[in-house]
Amino acid sequence: MRFRLLTLLGATATILASAITAEAQTALKWAHVYETSEPFHTESVWAAEEIGKRTEGRYKIDVFPASQLGKEADINQGLKLGTVDIIISGSSFAAREYAPIGVTYFPYTFRDPAHLIAYTKSDVFKNLAKGYEEASGNHITAVTYYGTRHTTSNRPISKCADMQGLKMRVPDVPAYLAMPRACGANTTPIAFAEVYLALQNGTVEAQENPLTTIEAKKFFEVQKHIVLTGHIVDHLNTVVSKSLWSQLSDADKQIFTEVMQQAAERATKTIEEREKALVATFKERGLEVTEVDKADFESNVMEKVALEDFGYRKEDWEAIRAVK
Repeated sequence: MRFRLLTLLGATATILASAITAEAQTALKWAHVYETSEPFHTESVWAAEEIGKRTEGRYKIDVFPASQLGKEADINQGLKLGTVDIIISGSSFAAREYAPIGVTYFPYTFRDPAHLIAYTKSDVFKNLAKGYEEASGNHITAVTYYGTRHTTSNRPISKCADMQGLKMRVPDVPAYLAMPRACGANTTPIAFAEVYLALQNGTVEAQENPLTTIEAKKFFEVQKHIVLTGHIVDHLNTVVSKSLWSQLSDADKQIFTEVMQQAAERATKTIEEREKALVATFKERGLEVTEVDKADFESNVMEKVALEDFGYRKEDWEAIRAVK
């Protein structure tokens, strides 16, 4: 009898302990629009698990890839609505809350990935990130190199003027339009998920994205030319919602930040390695890969497009360009 009582008490204690643990555990949603094969997803999964470990299971983070919780605009809105807690998203969407942070998308701002990473450690980045946080309440914990944006087309392009009249898909982001329009292209804002079909059926003749995205989305199957315009050295922000960030203790904020920055560094390294290999891969697949004079494209942008047209501050742009 006594043994049965002890067993019952032990089982009850175990159930109570489990209930307390479950109650103490906070479930969070981390969303992005990228494919499960891309490092932005695999490293998010790693970070979610690592945060769970370092907080002794107090946070259970589920990662939702490939627009499962909505398109990029939706998940940004979700930070306000409380439908998501963490997202990976471009500064173009942060710029909808605080326009100056979008200056990083102005063509030929960054020289290369190393310049971008140096910027993320600079005072100018800290000031822009602070401006975004004050405007939105959300907090940027990390920045990942997304890739250098190049052009693909079904007609050869060797100089800026060759894009005259080209039907080109460009994201509906003002600064992304700067280079194509400066070169005379007819830009069309087609949803990312529909780009392959639009290229395949001739709705558009060209698009622009990093080599890794061209590979992941198989745009190379419906394009003949890859033109290394290198017009934007792109990046993604890891953003924590105002609601979640305000609830975290200082110790947990440090854990979230350290892990997310480690994940960003890991993804950045992977992207750089993949980009270096892809030029040869595309050539092997029979595509024409063209090196261009970037100075020709840059001079047209600087002559025909003004930073101020997009709500950017020239002093920010000059400060970024000066980062070593």
